[in-house]
Amino acid sequence: MNDTDRLQALLANSPVGIVLPAIAEIHLPNWWLAGGAVRNTVWRQIFGEDCQLVIKDFDIAFFDEGGDRSQELAAKTILMEQFPNYLFDIKNQASFARWRPGNKTYDSTEDGIKNWLHTATAVGVRINTDGKWQFFTPYGLDDLFNGIIQPTTAHIYNLDAERKASEFLQKCPCLRMA
Repeated sequence: MNDTDRLQALLANSPVGIVLPAIAEIHLPNWWLAGGAVRNTVWRQIFGEDCQLVIKDFDIAFFDEGGDRSQELAAKTILMEQFPNYLFDIKNQASFARWRPGNKTYDSTEDGIKNWLHTATAVGVRINTDGKWQFFTPYGLDDLFNGIIQPTTAHIYNLDAERKASEFLQKCPCLRMA
């Protein structure tokens, strides 16, 4: 089994596998589900009950250069109506720098995800119009599968990345720092 098949197997029968088709139906341009929902689901399945990391929310990134915050809010409303027990954080990577001062402007959804804090968090999944799973793994999947917390290149000296890493280790002592 290759890495993406393994990732799909770990996610398919989880809340991630349940919400992916609903996200696809919204038709956000170039969307990916990434971040903690993917990372924490995988780590819980690999490390079991010793890992207390859970899905806080579903981070959905998309890219629409002409879009505005209303797309994010509309998509969030639709998903929260379907899944009232889940939280959704939906962000247009094209407008990221406009509402988060000090951040660079991204050229694509993938550019945004590549700049997330940790390599194991910068993993995107989605379902295409044919129902096939697709993956965006700019740093590969070794860190995710091996429980390694490593900042992405853009965040090597970032205090937020260090703080988050400490939180991960407290909740999931099976993890290790790179």
